[in-house]
Amino acid sequence: MAPVAVLLLAACGTNKNEAAGGSAGCDTGKGNLVVGVIAPLSGDLAAVGLGIRNATQLAVDEANAKCAVKGYKLVADPEDDQATPQVGAQAATKLSSDDTVLGVVGTYNSSVAQVVQPILNTKHIPMVSPANTNPSLTVGPDAAHPKRQFENYFRVCTTDAFQGPFGADYAVKNANAKNIVTIDDGKTYGVGLVQQFTQQAVKDGAKVVDHEQVSEKDTDFSGVLTKIKRFTPDTIYYGGEYPVAGPLSRQAATMGLKVAMMGGDGIFDAKYVQLGGREGDLATSVGAPTDQLQTAQDFVKAYNAKGFKDPYAAYGAFAYDAANAIIASTAKTLGDAGTWSASQRKAEIKNIGSYSADGATGSIGFDEFGDSKNKVLSVYQVSGDNWKPVLTGTPSGN
Repeated sequence: MAPVAVLLLAACGTNKNEAAGGSAGCDTGKGNLVVGVIAPLSGDLAAVGLGIRNATQLAVDEANAKCAVKGYKLVADPEDDQATPQVGAQAATKLSSDDTVLGVVGTYNSSVAQVVQPILNTKHIPMVSPANTNPSLTVGPDAAHPKRQFENYFRVCTTDAFQGPFGADYAVKNANAKNIVTIDDGKTYGVGLVQQFTQQAVKDGAKVVDHEQVSEKDTDFSGVLTKIKRFTPDTIYYGGEYPVAGPLSRQAATMGLKVAMMGGDGIFDAKYVQLGGREGDLATSVGAPTDQLQTAQDFVKAYNAKGFKDPYAAYGAFAYDAANAIIASTAKTLGDAGTWSASQRKAEIKNIGSYSADGATGSIGFDEFGDSKNKVLSVYQVSGDNWKPVLTGTPSGN
């Protein structure tokens, strides 16, 4: 999540970026159209957000090279939400005031998505998330009676309704977890993931002997770890993100809790290991390993060829697919001779809903709630200084 190593031109004093010469040979006389990005581009979660930004830029550059949207040049407008709902709302408000914005790739955090969704929906701006996994964003708070929340919202990743049970099945049936302690960070994503994990772990026959909560601002976990140590757990499951999870794992070992730490996609980043994640720790994440997917090879090659200083990380490939869904649906909406106006966003939303393609992360398509039809998940284990895939599949019954 540092500046990219390709030449970027600032448009009109904003941070709308476009690769120089990206649309050479194309008729762009009708002007520019904007693909917005809302993601954490600074702070502790920048390792993920910059991969999202860069992958979106790659999709925009490739679309321009192919004259994908006839008569127009696409530009990316990345906004830093700092992984904070308030800042995310400001970013969404800024983008929603621009009639040339044809869609937004984002957000990363589910808690940020909750405030961004209604702002963008007011202007019918499509929002395709590469990373939001909280189920309620699409189906609402009552999973037994699902109801679509916002017609403009889609995601290319599966949800914690599948990730939590998938992780629990692995923990109990493969890793032989019997006495589990769960910890969450109090945020939308972490709380929801732990709930989904717990329900399935108990169903699988394990005991969840204690549950604790920490803050994303905490750095000393001795109090919580002292409390849970008396329960002699064989597994600690954490719902949250790597800036807390890495130090938590390290401090657990220091205090004699040398049991596996497990979490979801929020801890699946190389920085987790750098911050203290230990050999044998486990994480689930959405999709199959990007570097092992045949459909991802072109993306990986193109991303690396761009010379970005930041890795595509866990969600770069998903952001690439999200951006391409927006771009292709815009092209379909306008056709060969259409002229863009904000009034066409409703038609664009409809076209995203029916979009189908083989993307970098596999099959891309959406159900009636805007959720991804692709339910593939993977389990990873810390080995050496990084994560190694150990299992890829779908949750039981899917």
